[in-house]
Amino acid sequence: MEHEVAWKKYDEVDLEALEGLASNYIDFISENKTERRCAATAIRMAEKAGYVSLADAVREGRALSAGDKVWAHSHGKALILVQLGSNPLSKGMNILGAHIDSPRLDLKQNPLYESNGFALLDTHYYGGIKNYQWVTLPLAMHGVIAKKDGTVVDINVGDDEGDPVFCVSDLLIHLASQQMDKKGNKIVEGEDLDILIGNRPLSIDGEGAKSKDAAKEPVKAFALKLLADKYGIEEADFLSAEIEMVPAGRARELGFDRSMVIGYGQDDRVCAYTSLIAQLEAPADLAKTAVTVLVDKEEIGSVGATGMASNFFENTIAEIMELAGEGGMLPLRRALSASSMLSSDVSAGFDPAYASVFEPKNAAFLGRGLVFNKYTGARGKSGSNDASAEYVARVRRVMDDAGVSLQTAELGKVDAGGGGTIAYLPAKYGMDVIDSGVAVLSMHAPWEVTSKADIYEAYKGYLAFLKNA
Repeated sequence: MEHEVAWKKYDEVDLEALEGLASNYIDFISENKTERRCAATAIRMAEKAGYVSLADAVREGRALSAGDKVWAHSHGKALILVQLGSNPLSKGMNILGAHIDSPRLDLKQNPLYESNGFALLDTHYYGGIKNYQWVTLPLAMHGVIAKKDGTVVDINVGDDEGDPVFCVSDLLIHLASQQMDKKGNKIVEGEDLDILIGNRPLSIDGEGAKSKDAAKEPVKAFALKLLADKYGIEEADFLSAEIEMVPAGRARELGFDRSMVIGYGQDDRVCAYTSLIAQLEAPADLAKTAVTVLVDKEEIGSVGATGMASNFFENTIAEIMELAGEGGMLPLRRALSASSMLSSDVSAGFDPAYASVFEPKNAAFLGRGLVFNKYTGARGKSGSNDASAEYVARVRRVMDDAGVSLQTAELGKVDAGGGGTIAYLPAKYGMDVIDSGVAVLSMHAPWEVTSKADIYEAYKGYLAFLKNA
């Protein structure tokens, strides 16, 4: 069974809406390359749409009722948006869940050093990456540095016009005979992913350096001087920092036909953004409560205080139910069990250059609409949620009724590998969950590729789910 290409059904109205959504999406992923920035921007967008802080509502003891909209965040890196419906919460919610973290290079806690006239920063890669893809690539620095006095300094270097960028160096081909004989996972070792940040030494006489350290490591000293001048920080402040090195530059349209988007972090911000827009555009008269969960740490197992495995989601719903007059453990359990969820994460798009790892009948193709994965996992469905047949049928009906192009897929051939999502975590409450998302080429690479048509169909599908699931 072959699914139709979504482009074929669009009229001028559809194409205008599609291009508008894609343009806004390109802006979003270009300007929000960390989970902190994604969450902060999403909160600003939500407040413009009438959402208010749940923390404020709790502090004021404000009652919540149908039509009310609230947001809650965890440590500035995970976010939940809720629009209450007319039905009791204990009857269940319609939930969209996506993650806003992406593979990258993180600075180690003690990163700065000098070697042979270069100042460098040590990194620790985050999530599943191919190390060799990150060399000779212009990189930007984003994150925060928290100082002992309680102030938090925002770091953003490499993406604004006129900013310098950074990189990991590579060995010239002329001397790389031994390197080229290595396996792909050994061509560039993790400990070799050090960021080149400077080559100019501090002038001891001209710029007043007196310390022995500056004389011994003048390039490092000059880098520290620049950081002190611009941000008011010292080397020890790296101990309490969260600094991410990400590809520099904006996402772009791809292809002569401008049909695709190439950009960093589309896993999983393409699903996060379309879920966010669907949530913000949900009609005021919803029957079931609409929820969008944007979480952190999916790429490393959904752990920690901001991952889906935390109690952030459950605690937030409990607070909302208390303010809505449905407090208590049993109503909460009933609400979670009766809910329906789309675990919205990207799927591997069929790539003709690597056709051997796909089974075409059960592969996702760019341009053929929203992808549904009944099960993900690896090999013998290890780590899979495996949605029930009944729930799959219900989701199919919702999508078909809304005219959403959809396709079903698995993540490659059975023995080729695999991967998981957050789906198995909310499923522990007994709710119906299925994986859905957008097909991506070059997943987990510094630059990933999606189809504008699939972005548009994802938005339509998520909105239909919130309204009618």
